[in-house]
Amino acid sequence: MELEEAKKISLELIELSKAAYLTTIDSEGFPITRAMFNLRNKEQFPEFSEFFANQEHEFILFITTNTSSSKIEHIKNNPKISVYYCDPENFKGVMFGGEVEKIDDMEIKRKIWLDWWTRYYPEGLEDPDYTLLKLNPKQAIFYFKLQQVKFEPGKK
Repeated sequence: MELEEAKKISLELIELSKAAYLTTIDSEGFPITRAMFNLRNKEQFPEFSEFFANQEHEFILFITTNTSSSKIEHIKNNPKISVYYCDPENFKGVMFGGEVEKIDDMEIKRKIWLDWWTRYYPEGLEDPDYTLLKLNPKQAIFYFKLQQVKFEPGKK
């Protein structure tokens, strides 16, 4: 499979995958994976489509989580994460890896906020338990059946 085709299908997976699977490393060095909201899913979160279309490159990822979660403790100790998107019925997937950063910029946090999230963050956007993470991935691996295509997501 050609690189450009793998990148194109990877973008489609990001936009269609029902969940984003986040992996962090715990204090004992073990990977911990869990399903997260896929904020890039155009059907579930159409409100964010324009925001993602205007990012510096097409593979930048954002994840919302609770500040009090174990994920944040893991990231403080080791900011290296991976995020996986997949179409399990067709054996397609793409994994992005790199060092995640916590976003404190209220303007960006405002753009990645929905009012119904008060069920998770009762104090709203200003809730100290609302954390926004950003991954500008350094590596990617696209998988399709027995094929793998590695690429650097920030490069054209």
